[in-house]
Amino acid sequence: MRSMRTAAKIPIAHPIIGDEERQRVLEVLASGILVADRMVREFEEAFAAYIGVPHAVATSSGTTALQVALEALGIGEGDRVVTTPFTFAATSHAILHAGARPVFADVDPGTANLDPEAIEAAVRREGAKALLAVHLYGLPCDMDAIGETVRRHGLLLIEDCAQAHGAAYRGQKAGSFGHASIFSFYPTKNMTTGEGGMVLTSDPAVARRARLLVDPRTEGEYVYSVIGYNFRMTDVAAAMGPPQLRRLDRLNEARRRNARALTAAFSRLPWLAPPVEPEGATHVYTAYTVRVRDREPFMAHLAREGIDHKVFYPMLIPHTPAYRRLGFDGAFPVAEALTREVLSLPVHPALTDDDLHRVIEAVTTFRPR
Repeated sequence: MRSMRTAAKIPIAHPIIGDEERQRVLEVLASGILVADRMVREFEEAFAAYIGVPHAVATSSGTTALQVALEALGIGEGDRVVTTPFTFAATSHAILHAGARPVFADVDPGTANLDPEAIEAAVRREGAKALLAVHLYGLPCDMDAIGETVRRHGLLLIEDCAQAHGAAYRGQKAGSFGHASIFSFYPTKNMTTGEGGMVLTSDPAVARRARLLVDPRTEGEYVYSVIGYNFRMTDVAAAMGPPQLRRLDRLNEARRRNARALTAAFSRLPWLAPPVEPEGATHVYTAYTVRVRDREPFMAHLAREGIDHKVFYPMLIPHTPAYRRLGFDGAFPVAEALTREVLSLPVHPALTDDDLHRVIEAVTTFRPR
């Protein structure tokens, strides 16, 4: 029997790039038209149709998509935007870049998504113009409760779907609930264009402003009606989008199948809590994130067994040095506990049956102190 310790390391993520993507990229290179053109428009139309909204604007990254979405909705100087302290910092960075200020609210201990009661308390305490909800790890937020809060307070809702391609809540795709939503196509996501992002909206005025912000040339050469950026997606990146999108549901189902096998194997471990999938939610497992009480020895054990792993996220955004310098702090007990306990394991669709067995064996043979 092959020793697990001498076998190849199982990576935490593995982008799947097919022949069609390669061929389409070569087609763009041969054309000599590398900037936003036909491939970008094709990808925008296909992605908008998949999510179920009429407008999509491609961008250079998920981070730039966030900033564009906020500014296109008119969020700016002096505005407050409620969001989570427990995610990648691009979410709150974009709020600051737009001239607004993030208001952090604690998260739910089961899902790690924003706690609706904490959102309500934050809005009542500090006021807010908008809510930026992150569908973390591929699990959609409780959109019933969030929708009720948004309506009650007249908030703008932006969905951060950077980790939620194909996720759904009560059958409706994540990214179709808000006034605007964003996606990222970084290589660790469920689909990739290398780098890239997308802003989606049902509001044609928001879409028009987003397009002007992404590419100031939209209204014509040297005609500038807004102070925009150069946040364009290239045709080289966009060429990969449609074939990636066509495989997304199938590859998401492979992630879900792998997640079910992992959860079945881990559900009786008293020292580990597997991820949950609440009623009505369709989790797409961009990350399979467990909670463990004694994380450091467990991580060392996984490293010895050749199982890649990652902590998403080891520090709350308002507790990082840059945010403390801006006057952020605050207590977020649930999120703080998560920073000490979460650990993500391989779940991606490139896992073989042997890989999955190795992950399960490595986890179940660990003996906590």
